[in-house]
Amino acid sequence: MIRRAEEVHRERGSTATPDWLAAVGDAAASAARAPAELLGEYLPLLADAAIHGRRPDAWELDAVRELGRRAAADGVGARRAVDLYLSAAWRLWRQLPVVVRSSDPEKVRRAAEAVLRVLDDAIGVLVDGHQSERRDMIRREETLRAEFVDDLLRGDADVSAMVQRAELFGIDLGKPHHVALVAPRDPDCDVSRAAAVLERAVVDRFGDREVLVATKDGRVVVLVPSAATPAGAAARGLDIGELLRQDLERLRIVGRWRVAAGRAFPGAYGVARSYEECRESLAFADRLDLDDEVVHARDLLVYRVLGRDQAAIVDLVRDVLGPLAQVRGGPQVLLETLQAYFGAGDVATEAARRLHVSVRTVTYRLARVAQLTGYSVTRPDQRFSLQAAALGARLLEWPARPLPAEG
Repeated sequence: MIRRAEEVHRERGSTATPDWLAAVGDAAASAARAPAELLGEYLPLLADAAIHGRRPDAWELDAVRELGRRAAADGVGARRAVDLYLSAAWRLWRQLPVVVRSSDPEKVRRAAEAVLRVLDDAIGVLVDGHQSERRDMIRREETLRAEFVDDLLRGDADVSAMVQRAELFGIDLGKPHHVALVAPRDPDCDVSRAAAVLERAVVDRFGDREVLVATKDGRVVVLVPSAATPAGAAARGLDIGELLRQDLERLRIVGRWRVAAGRAFPGAYGVARSYEECRESLAFADRLDLDDEVVHARDLLVYRVLGRDQAAIVDLVRDVLGPLAQVRGGPQVLLETLQAYFGAGDVATEAARRLHVSVRTVTYRLARVAQLTGYSVTRPDQRFSLQAAALGARLLEWPARPLPAEG
């Protein structure tokens, strides 16, 4: 068993007494605003070096290394810990017994050299221990963070436990939160780097409370409270999705990205719901081949409704738009005209501009649709069926892909 350091110093004839060393330690701790306990047996080591010229043993330096780890665990920064040790060193030198502060310059030089060697050794292992503990803490925090994010977004964890865990990350799950997903659209997109850069931007914009930035399934997940949008941005009609898109552009993050913004909901389940909306929005944006850099769950609700009943939407597309397949060359041209017309707000002129055809061509094609299907865009009840069927066709990628066979 390792003997206590003071016993060793006593056996070796150290003249360092606990009282004046304790006073030096307390003064240094007060000046550095750090606990005096972090000095351990460092001061007796310095005193023995000055008086006897002794270098510390390996086990004594190991003890200082552990003090560095303890400092990191207790939240004392490396700079403060080093300040504590430096402050203690020069204060000890001023308080050394008269035998050390001799009139013999050579004796003083040897004592100073011995103290500096011990100081150098101690500072080195102190910082090493501090850095080692910080790395371990970061790894533990990353593991806890990843587990928390997975459980939070999955939405099936114990709610009361989740609320407690969320508090550790500064998140109050009693408030409504938005989830946004930043998804890469190019293979050269670096998701990890984007997450690191966006985290700084999000904290700068929204503060470091109630926000969370992480990666999951190759995407960047951003969580912010619904009330966090800066006033100026809200006045300009900007939400979390548009703000993240601007940050991607402003920070010059390489590659093309798409941002999906979910609606805000309260509670732990609300976060999972907003996240699921983002995932579905990205899936719909890909299936519909949208060019939009930002997609909002609220704008794609109709697709979510249609997509949840596959059999019903297949029947709708087959029954309403199926007759368009009679046209020579297939239904694609007439279907594109319908989609452009609805996308233009039922304005034939705008639809013609988007399709690069004349207005007369658009009206002719719409009349042809009515003739074949029995559904006219000019009748409100029939127009809704046509638009729902056209949306369903996009979801099913019809006519490029055949409709599933009737059961």
